[in-house]
Amino acid sequence: MPSLPMVRAFKRPGMPSYRLARSLWASLFAGLGLFIVTPAALAHHPLGGRLPSNFLEGFMSGVAHPVIGLDHFVFVIAVGLLAALSRQGMRIPLAFGIAGLAGTGLHLQSLDLPAPEFFISTSVLLFGVLLALKQSPNGPMVLGLGAIAGLFHGYAYGEAIVGADMSPMVAYLTGFTVIQLVIALAASVIGRAILKQNQMSALPLRFAGFVICGMGATFLSSVILG
Repeated sequence: MPSLPMVRAFKRPGMPSYRLARSLWASLFAGLGLFIVTPAALAHHPLGGRLPSNFLEGFMSGVAHPVIGLDHFVFVIAVGLLAALSRQGMRIPLAFGIAGLAGTGLHLQSLDLPAPEFFISTSVLLFGVLLALKQSPNGPMVLGLGAIAGLFHGYAYGEAIVGADMSPMVAYLTGFTVIQLVIALAASVIGRAILKQNQMSALPLRFAGFVICGMGATFLSSVILG
């Protein structure tokens, strides 16, 4: 289990476990609330639709894309929380990240994946359901689903870098891979801390799963209804 410095920062002497969990989740969902109000025009174009022209712009664009795209951001959080519940641990985010690179590669090679926005929204809903289940889902199954989802998320990431030069392209790939692993690791650390403070009860994480289900359903209905 990873060290928990951020948890210690939240915890005060004598602070009950339920208050620790509440503080952690309040911080997490306050951040989500900020992204909900991000203008739709910026949702998938960190540079306003302009291609990055150098390494720094490519890296910044790659870091920003999974964060200001709320569907991607919520999914990566769900991946991290499921990693906290599963024996597969951080292999789930790693599988998602590697598959994301493959998905971007497909886009750059002009190979199409069907209905990427539909499958991305569906993946958020599905992982919310898996997180909300009373029994922890099968680890290898989650690993496989994470890799499949990674293909579609990565394919969507590729839209912002098609036609760029090699240097910003490599920086972009590095940026979005790194930030996804950081977000997933942070979510996993928080999830494990909550499990530990609640005597391994997954109820707070199940609650997060219900919230993510609702967000996934909203994304999906938006894609279907246009």
